[in-house]
Amino acid sequence: MKTTTFTPTIADIQNSQDARNIALDKVGIKQLLHPVIIEDGELPAQHTLAKFSMFVSLAATVRGTHMSRFVEILNETETKIGVLHTPLMLQKIIDRLHADNAYYEAHFPFFITKCAPVSGAKSLMDYQVTLSGKIEAGKLINQITVVVPVTSLCPCSKQISEYGAHNQRSEITLKAVTNGTLSIHTLIQLVESQATCELFGILKRADEKWVTEKAYNNPKFVEDVVRDIAIRLEKLDAVLAYEIASENFESIHNHSAYALSRSGEVI
Repeated sequence: MKTTTFTPTIADIQNSQDARNIALDKVGIKQLLHPVIIEDGELPAQHTLAKFSMFVSLAATVRGTHMSRFVEILNETETKIGVLHTPLMLQKIIDRLHADNAYYEAHFPFFITKCAPVSGAKSLMDYQVTLSGKIEAGKLINQITVVVPVTSLCPCSKQISEYGAHNQRSEITLKAVTNGTLSIHTLIQLVESQATCELFGILKRADEKWVTEKAYNNPKFVEDVVRDIAIRLEKLDAVLAYEIASENFESIHNHSAYALSRSGEVI
Protein backbone atom coordinates (compact mmCIF):
# COMPACT_ATOMS: atom_id res chain seq x y z
CA MET A 1 0.00 0.00 0.00
CA LYS A 2 1.40 3.37 -1.04
CA THR A 3 1.88 5.85 1.80
CA THR A 4 1.01 9.45 1.07
CA THR A 5 3.26 11.99 2.79
CA PHE A 6 1.42 15.09 3.87
CA THR A 7 3.38 18.34 3.62
CA PRO A 8 1.70 21.12 5.54
CA THR A 9 1.46 24.54 3.93
CA ILE A 10 3.77 26.99 5.66
CA ALA A 11 2.51 30.54 5.78
CA ASP A 12 4.67 33.20 4.12
CA ILE A 13 4.21 35.97 6.69
CA GLN A 14 6.88 38.22 5.17
CA ASN A 15 5.04 38.33 1.87
CA SER A 16 1.71 39.18 3.46
CA GLN A 17 -0.09 42.47 2.91
CA ASP A 18 0.63 45.41 5.18
CA ALA A 19 -2.11 47.92 5.87
CA ARG A 20 0.05 50.73 7.31
CA ASN A 21 0.87 51.99 3.81
CA ILE A 22 4.46 53.05 4.60
CA ALA A 23 7.16 52.23 2.06
CA LEU A 24 10.65 51.45 3.35
CA ASP A 25 13.74 52.84 1.65
CA LYS A 26 16.09 50.04 2.72
CA VAL A 27 15.59 46.60 4.24
CA GLY A 28 18.13 43.81 4.25
CA ILE A 29 21.21 42.50 6.04
CA LYS A 30 24.24 44.28 7.51
CA GLN A 31 27.81 43.24 8.29
CA LEU A 32 27.71 39.63 7.09
CA LEU A 33 31.24 38.20 7.07
CA HIS A 34 31.96 36.02 4.04
CA PRO A 35 35.08 34.72 2.20
CA VAL A 36 35.72 36.38 -1.16
CA ILE A 37 38.10 36.55 -4.09
CA ILE A 38 39.05 40.09 -5.08
CA GLU A 39 39.66 40.65 -8.78
CA ASP A 40 41.32 43.97 -9.54
CA GLY A 41 42.65 44.03 -13.05
CA GLU A 42 46.41 44.02 -13.18
CA LEU A 43 47.00 42.48 -9.71
CA PRO A 44 46.72 38.75 -8.94
CA ALA A 45 43.42 37.70 -7.37
CA GLN A 46 43.36 37.95 -3.56
CA HIS A 47 41.53 35.69 -1.13
CA THR A 48 40.23 37.51 1.93
CA LEU A 49 37.16 38.12 4.11
CA ALA A 50 34.64 40.85 3.41
CA LYS A 51 31.73 42.26 5.39
CA PHE A 52 28.62 42.61 3.25
CA SER A 53 25.60 44.85 3.62
CA MET A 54 22.78 44.31 1.12
CA PHE A 55 19.41 46.05 0.93
CA VAL A 56 16.36 46.56 -1.25
CA SER A 57 13.49 49.01 -1.13
CA LEU A 58 10.18 47.63 0.09
CA ALA A 59 6.74 48.56 -1.21
CA ALA A 60 4.22 50.03 1.22
CA THR A 61 1.87 47.09 0.76
CA VAL A 62 4.40 44.32 1.59
CA ARG A 63 5.17 43.44 5.20
CA GLY A 64 8.75 42.20 4.86
CA THR A 65 11.50 41.05 2.54
CA HIS A 66 13.05 37.57 2.37
CA MET A 67 16.31 38.09 4.28
CA SER A 68 17.62 34.61 3.51
CA ARG A 69 17.80 35.39 -0.19
CA PHE A 70 20.61 37.89 0.37
CA VAL A 71 22.66 35.19 2.07
CA GLU A 72 21.77 32.69 -0.65
CA ILE A 73 23.25 35.02 -3.28
CA LEU A 74 26.62 34.94 -1.51
CA ASN A 75 26.56 31.18 -0.92
CA GLU A 76 25.45 29.99 -4.34
CA THR A 77 28.86 30.23 -5.98
CA GLU A 78 32.40 31.27 -5.11
CA THR A 79 32.00 34.97 -4.33
CA LYS A 80 34.15 37.17 -6.55
CA ILE A 81 34.12 40.92 -6.00
CA GLY A 82 35.65 43.86 -7.81
CA VAL A 83 34.59 47.03 -9.57
CA LEU A 84 33.25 45.07 -12.53
CA HIS A 85 31.30 42.71 -10.27
CA THR A 86 29.32 45.41 -8.42
CA PRO A 87 26.68 46.04 -11.15
CA LEU A 88 26.22 42.28 -11.54
CA MET A 89 25.66 41.85 -7.81
CA LEU A 90 23.12 44.70 -7.74
CA GLN A 91 21.16 43.21 -10.61
CA LYS A 92 21.19 39.80 -8.96
CA ILE A 93 19.72 41.35 -5.79
CA ILE A 94 16.96 43.06 -7.78
CA ASP A 95 16.10 39.86 -9.65
CA ARG A 96 16.14 37.59 -6.60
CA LEU A 97 14.21 39.93 -4.29
CA HIS A 98 11.88 41.26 -7.02
CA ALA A 99 12.78 44.79 -5.98
CA ASP A 100 12.87 48.14 -7.75
CA ASN A 101 15.97 49.45 -5.96
CA ALA A 102 19.04 47.65 -4.65
CA TYR A 103 21.96 48.68 -2.43
CA TYR A 104 25.22 46.81 -1.87
CA GLU A 105 28.45 47.24 0.09
CA ALA A 106 31.50 45.02 0.62
CA HIS A 107 34.22 46.14 3.04
CA PHE A 108 37.58 44.34 3.16
CA PRO A 109 41.36 44.69 3.60
CA PHE A 110 43.29 45.00 0.35
CA PHE A 111 47.00 44.15 0.15
CA ILE A 112 49.67 45.53 -2.17
CA THR A 113 53.26 44.31 -2.33
CA LYS A 114 55.55 47.34 -2.17
CA CYS A 115 59.31 47.69 -2.60
CA ALA A 116 61.32 49.97 -0.31
CA PRO A 117 62.69 52.95 -2.27
CA VAL A 118 66.44 52.21 -1.89
CA SER A 119 66.97 48.64 -0.68
CA GLY A 120 64.07 47.23 -2.69
CA ALA A 121 62.94 45.20 0.33
CA LYS A 122 59.47 43.78 -0.37
CA SER A 123 56.63 43.96 2.11
CA LEU A 124 52.84 43.99 2.16
CA MET A 125 50.85 47.15 2.82
CA ASP A 126 47.21 46.83 3.78
CA TYR A 127 44.47 49.30 2.89
CA GLN A 128 40.81 49.42 3.89
CA VAL A 129 38.57 49.27 0.82
CA THR A 130 34.82 49.40 0.30
CA LEU A 131 33.08 48.51 -2.94
CA SER A 132 29.57 49.90 -2.95
CA GLY A 133 26.81 50.56 -5.39
CA LYS A 134 23.15 51.15 -5.87
CA ILE A 135 20.50 50.91 -8.53
CA GLU A 136 17.85 53.47 -7.73
CA ALA A 137 15.08 54.46 -10.13
CA GLY A 138 17.04 52.61 -12.81
CA LYS A 139 20.23 54.63 -12.25
CA LEU A 140 23.46 52.80 -11.42
CA ILE A 141 26.15 54.22 -9.14
CA ASN A 142 29.35 52.16 -8.86
CA GLN A 143 31.74 53.40 -6.18
CA ILE A 144 35.17 52.56 -4.78
CA THR A 145 36.27 53.86 -1.37
CA VAL A 146 39.93 53.56 -0.37
CA VAL A 147 41.45 54.57 2.96
CA VAL A 148 45.15 55.27 2.46
CA PRO A 149 47.60 55.94 5.34
CA VAL A 150 50.40 58.35 4.44
CA THR A 151 52.96 60.70 5.99
CA SER A 152 52.42 64.46 6.13
CA LEU A 153 54.86 67.22 7.04
CA CYS A 154 53.82 70.78 7.92
CA PRO A 155 55.08 73.55 5.56
CA CYS A 156 54.66 76.18 8.28
CA SER A 157 56.69 74.20 10.79
CA LYS A 158 59.47 73.73 8.24
CA GLN A 159 59.50 77.43 7.38
CA ILE A 160 59.71 78.78 10.92
CA SER A 161 61.91 76.15 12.59
CA GLU A 162 65.67 76.10 12.68
CA TYR A 163 65.72 72.34 13.13
CA GLY A 164 63.40 69.95 11.33
CA ALA A 165 59.61 70.13 11.03
CA HIS A 166 56.77 68.31 12.72
CA ASN A 167 55.25 65.42 10.82
CA GLN A 168 52.55 62.87 11.47
CA ARG A 169 50.62 59.91 10.18
CA SER A 170 47.69 60.93 8.02
CA GLU A 171 44.71 59.10 6.60
CA ILE A 172 43.20 59.96 3.23
CA THR A 173 39.76 58.64 2.36
CA LEU A 174 38.78 58.75 -1.29
CA LYS A 175 35.32 57.88 -2.56
CA ALA A 176 35.25 57.65 -6.34
CA VAL A 177 32.20 56.92 -8.47
CA THR A 178 33.56 55.29 -11.60
CA ASN A 179 32.43 53.93 -14.94
CA GLY A 180 33.93 50.56 -13.97
CA THR A 181 37.28 50.95 -15.73
CA LEU A 182 39.36 52.14 -12.73
CA SER A 183 41.03 49.64 -10.41
CA ILE A 184 41.43 49.80 -6.64
CA HIS A 185 45.20 49.69 -7.12
CA THR A 186 45.17 52.69 -9.46
CA LEU A 187 43.24 54.84 -6.99
CA ILE A 188 45.55 53.93 -4.10
CA GLN A 189 48.60 54.83 -6.18
CA LEU A 190 46.99 58.15 -7.18
CA VAL A 191 46.41 59.07 -3.54
CA GLU A 192 49.91 58.07 -2.44
CA SER A 193 51.51 60.09 -5.25
CA GLN A 194 50.00 63.30 -3.89
CA ALA A 195 50.92 62.80 -0.22
CA THR A 196 54.01 64.20 1.45
CA CYS A 197 55.33 60.63 1.43
CA GLU A 198 53.83 57.15 1.15
CA LEU A 199 54.25 54.40 3.75
CA PHE A 200 56.12 51.11 3.49
CA GLY A 201 55.95 47.91 5.53
CA ILE A 202 59.74 47.47 5.66
CA LEU A 203 62.39 50.20 5.61
CA LYS A 204 66.12 49.62 5.95
CA ARG A 205 68.35 52.48 7.15
CA ALA A 206 68.97 53.79 3.63
CA ASP A 207 65.23 53.68 2.98
CA GLU A 208 64.44 55.52 6.20
CA LYS A 209 66.87 58.27 5.20
CA TRP A 210 65.16 58.49 1.80
CA VAL A 211 61.60 58.78 3.12
CA THR A 212 62.60 61.25 5.84
CA GLU A 213 64.31 63.52 3.33
CA LYS A 214 61.49 63.16 0.80
CA ALA A 215 58.96 64.22 3.42
CA TYR A 216 61.09 67.21 4.42
CA ASN A 217 61.42 68.30 0.79
CA ASN A 218 57.71 67.81 0.05
CA PRO A 219 55.77 69.52 2.86
CA LYS A 220 51.99 69.77 2.46
CA PHE A 221 49.10 71.11 4.48
CA VAL A 222 46.03 68.91 4.75
CA GLU A 223 44.36 71.37 2.34
CA ASP A 224 47.19 70.93 -0.19
CA VAL A 225 46.77 67.17 -0.28
CA VAL A 226 43.03 67.31 -0.91
CA ARG A 227 43.39 69.89 -3.67
CA ASP A 228 46.23 68.02 -5.37
CA ILE A 229 44.25 64.78 -5.44
CA ALA A 230 41.20 66.64 -6.78
CA ILE A 231 43.25 68.03 -9.66
CA ARG A 232 44.36 64.52 -10.59
CA LEU A 233 40.82 63.15 -10.41
CA GLU A 234 39.39 65.93 -12.56
CA LYS A 235 41.63 64.74 -15.40
CA LEU A 236 40.25 61.19 -15.33
CA ASP A 237 37.23 60.54 -17.54
CA ALA A 238 36.60 57.32 -15.62
CA VAL A 239 35.81 59.27 -12.42
CA LEU A 240 32.22 60.52 -12.50
CA ALA A 241 32.09 61.94 -8.96
CA TYR A 242 34.33 61.98 -5.91
CA GLU A 243 34.82 62.91 -2.29
CA ILE A 244 38.28 63.34 -0.76
CA ALA A 245 38.88 63.69 2.97
CA SER A 246 42.27 64.01 4.58
CA GLU A 247 42.89 63.82 8.33
CA ASN A 248 46.25 64.56 9.95
CA PHE A 249 46.62 62.99 13.39
CA GLU A 250 48.65 65.89 14.71
CA SER A 251 51.89 65.18 16.57
CA ILE A 252 52.00 68.53 18.42
CA HIS A 253 48.26 69.03 19.08
CA ASN A 254 45.50 67.06 20.79
CA HIS A 255 43.26 67.43 17.73
CA SER A 256 43.36 66.41 14.07
CA ALA A 257 43.62 68.68 11.06
CA TYR A 258 40.96 67.92 8.44
CA ALA A 259 39.94 68.92 4.91
CA LEU A 260 37.30 67.64 2.49
CA SER A 261 36.33 68.27 -1.10
CA ARG A 262 33.38 66.80 -2.99
CA SER A 263 32.31 66.85 -6.63
CA GLY A 264 29.07 65.23 -7.75
CA GLU A 265 26.95 62.57 -6.04
CA VAL A 266 28.69 59.93 -3.94
CA ILE A 267 27.21 57.21 -1.74
